[in-house]
Amino acid sequence: MPTHAPVHYSIIPCSPEAHLYEVRCRIEKPDPGGQQLSLPNWIPGSYMIRDFAKNVVQLSAESDSGRTLDCQRHDKNTWAIEACDGSLTVSCQIYAWDLSVRSAHLDTTHAYFNGSSVFLQVNGQETQACSVELLPPEGEHYNNWRVATSLSAQNTDERGFGLYQADNYDELIDHPVEMGQFTQASFTAGGIPHDIVISGRHHADMDRLCRDLKRICEQHIRLFGELPQIDRYVFLVMVVGDGYGGLEHRASTSLLCSRDDLPVQGDERINDNYRSFLGLCSHEYFHTWNIKRIKPAAFTPYNLKQETHTRQLWAFEGITSYYDDLALLRGGLIDLDSYLELLGQTATRVWRGQGRFRQSVADSSFDAWTKFYKQDENAPNAIVSYYTRGALIALALDMSLRQRSNNQISLDDLMRLLWKNYGKPGRGLEEGEIETLATELLGQDLSEFFQRYLYGVEDLPLNELLSFVGVEFKLRAARNIDDKGGKPASHLPRVWLGARLADRPEGVSLSHVFSASPAMQAGLSAGDLVIAVDDLKTSKAKLEKILQRSAEGTRLHLHVFRRDELMRFSVTLSAAPEDTAYFLPLDPATQEQITHRNSWKSGQNPS
Repeated sequence: MPTHAPVHYSIIPCSPEAHLYEVRCRIEKPDPGGQQLSLPNWIPGSYMIRDFAKNVVQLSAESDSGRTLDCQRHDKNTWAIEACDGSLTVSCQIYAWDLSVRSAHLDTTHAYFNGSSVFLQVNGQETQACSVELLPPEGEHYNNWRVATSLSAQNTDERGFGLYQADNYDELIDHPVEMGQFTQASFTAGGIPHDIVISGRHHADMDRLCRDLKRICEQHIRLFGELPQIDRYVFLVMVVGDGYGGLEHRASTSLLCSRDDLPVQGDERINDNYRSFLGLCSHEYFHTWNIKRIKPAAFTPYNLKQETHTRQLWAFEGITSYYDDLALLRGGLIDLDSYLELLGQTATRVWRGQGRFRQSVADSSFDAWTKFYKQDENAPNAIVSYYTRGALIALALDMSLRQRSNNQISLDDLMRLLWKNYGKPGRGLEEGEIETLATELLGQDLSEFFQRYLYGVEDLPLNELLSFVGVEFKLRAARNIDDKGGKPASHLPRVWLGARLADRPEGVSLSHVFSASPAMQAGLSAGDLVIAVDDLKTSKAKLEKILQRSAEGTRLHLHVFRRDELMRFSVTLSAAPEDTAYFLPLDPATQEQITHRNSWKSGQNPS
């Protein structure tokens, strides 16, 4: 590749204090009729129109002779540049103040961006090779800044600033970039280097992180049999006081976590926070195969201008959500009890929502753009998550394949088949093709399973299926409003209010009110602020105590502010529903069940 490709970019954090990047795009052979350029409206992996073009502060263009060219906005994310002789350079300033894994952020402490937020696409030249020069901010304050990215370096200095390359625009925007002073550590998995880059204040035990992430990565590599063709992999971690999120890329992932999620030296435990962080890392790493290479036909190629609907997100997010925690078990990082606790918490999130009876997981996938990514206060009553119920469908499919084949075929085999026949050759999956492949792999008809649980809204028969591996599924009432499930409990409450509560200085806010609950039947609504119960000032803790000591049929009188109007409601408490899930190993279990369970836990078929 030449030093400057047919399309060459440069980006500099020109004004960190004002959160502005300056981005230039030089096009060697622009369209002779006038060149159009555009920014994506969404980023792969996050299915919501985000209109990144809204952050363009100014845009200008000039020919190679220095003549200023006319730039006209063609639509919300496209600019039309007048025709010119020779090369064309387009310059723009982009505002970056979104501290998330999806967009771009810049201040005097660090710079982070996804290419979809900052690099203009040269329309008509999307398949042309690209180069990009990453430049540091000016000033002594930034002398210690470095670069972390999985982009392929062509000519860079010891800090990582300089020239990088990509085969096309799609690749260019699939390698996020971190600049700043960060902590970096490395390990090897699958024969290639893996870097962990942490920005933000932290006290993480980097050696521990490397050891644990290595086990997770090697577990996923064993499942698929190999890594995709990448030279290295990068975990980009942004540490904040309170945050959580991740986004997958072809050779890296962007992660947002809380400071307390990371391990510290001297503490070898895997507490709940660290377990959650490892699960997030596992989830995004599994995506290296499942969505970045094995993907719906609708995403090959991506149309980043508008929504792209598919009913298959349950497979790409749900199956990934099944394997993320399972890899922690198979990699020896957690034991079976810990894994079953996580599984119970997933089932609890599904069973707590009446939306599971109103929306199928296939429809949830299709409606991701307008419902799942735009949830409101009625979401638990109207929709189901293709992540959580999708994970349970993956579990149920795994158990069905194992049970019907006497443990000779599993979901592992289906994932390897998908990798071999679709991921490696870059062939997209048509709608319904995964279901057909599962049936062909098993040699038995699975259409009823998918019709009832994927396209229908029936609850999954988890007890029946999990008995094959000697595990039972149980439901109970929630101990309190913050009970996440996953464990048995004693001293269960007898009644419930039927609302999610949030503490406020003035009282208790109702964030969600559940269908057919005492709260809804009384006329309470999401957003209501409860200031008194039975004429006494209340708080979340006080209201919980009232519920714990109340019996079915108890009537509570609530004073509530709705907007600025004071209202009074009478709520008759009803029996608490059994909507909190947990799983237990059968005791005693048969030797056959134990054998099947060990196969499932290890990912190895019995000899």
